[in-house]
Amino acid sequence: MIIDLPSSTTSAVNRKLVELRESGGVFALGRVLTLVVVTDDGPELERAIDAANAASREHPCRVIVLARGQRRASPRLDAQIRVGGDAGASEVIVLRGYGPLAAEEAGAGMVMPLLLPDAPVVAWWPNEAPASPSEDAVGRLAQRRITDALSSKNPVKAFEARRKDYAPGDTDLTWTRLTQWRAQLAAALDVPPYEDISSAVVAGEAVSPSTELIAGWLAANLGVKVKRSPSEKDNGLSLVRLTRPSGDVELARPDGKTARLTQPGQPERLIALARRHVSDCLAEELRRLDPDEVYAEALAGVAKVTRGRTPVKVRA
Repeated sequence: MIIDLPSSTTSAVNRKLVELRESGGVFALGRVLTLVVVTDDGPELERAIDAANAASREHPCRVIVLARGQRRASPRLDAQIRVGGDAGASEVIVLRGYGPLAAEEAGAGMVMPLLLPDAPVVAWWPNEAPASPSEDAVGRLAQRRITDALSSKNPVKAFEARRKDYAPGDTDLTWTRLTQWRAQLAAALDVPPYEDISSAVVAGEAVSPSTELIAGWLAANLGVKVKRSPSEKDNGLSLVRLTRPSGDVELARPDGKTARLTQPGQPERLIALARRHVSDCLAEELRRLDPDEVYAEALAGVAKVTRGRTPVKVRA
C-alpha cells in the first residue's frame, strides 16, 4: 500500500503512521533500526528503495528516504508512506524536499521526528556521498554510515575522500564486495604448508576501489610488499597472487563471474565469485553497528602498496 501526502509536514506524516498502526495492526513494531537513505529524486531512487526493502527482510527496520528535489523550487515537502507488499519487511517513508528543504541540514531536521525511539540509526548514500560522512548533518545522527565509492560519478575521487576523512562508523560497499574474496584467501592459507608470504600481487581495472582495498588489506595484515597492477580486462578485481617458498597461491577471476583457485599440493578449484548485488552488501553491513576496524586498517594499508604499470594477464 502506498499513501501519498503532497505538500505535507513531518507532523502529518507521524500522525498518518500512528493512524495506520492503529487501523492496520502492528506493522511498526519489532523494528531493529532506522535506515536513512540519502539520494537525489530521480531514476536511481526506486533502485535504492528496492535494495533497502530486500535488506529489510533480514533486518526489519524503518526506512526513511530523503529524496532531494530541485534546489531552485519553492519550499515544499511531498511525503509518501509505503507499507505491506510495497515495503518488504519494513515501512518506507519517502520525503521529497524542494528548495531549501533539499539542503542537508533541512533533511536532517525532517528525519529526526521520524526516527524510531531507542533504535540505532544507519545512514546510507547509494550514489554521491559527502566528502566527510561523519560531519554531514544526517551522518551525525547515525552510528553507522554506508557509502559506495563505485557508484559515484568519480570513484577515484570518492575513494580518496573515504581514505582521507575516515571516522569510526564509516564503511563503503566497495569493501563489502570483498568479503568472499577475503574468505577464500584466508581459507587457502589455513591449510598446509603453513609458510610465510614473501610478496603479493593484486590486479584489477584501473578504476576499482575494491582492488585498492584488498591490496591495502594484504599490506596491513601480511606486512610484505604488495604490488597493485592493472589488468587487461575491465572486470573489477581480477587476480590476487600470494608468493610462498613452495609456490604461489592464486585466486583469479578472468570473466568477472567465476574464479579459479590454485595452490601447491591442492587440485584447482572453480568458485562462483560474481560481483555481489547492492542489497546483499547492504544487508551484510546492517549486521554490525560497531566500527569496522579491519576496514580502517585496509584504508590505511593502501598507502603501503606499490604501483605496477604493466597490465597483468589473467589466464582464462
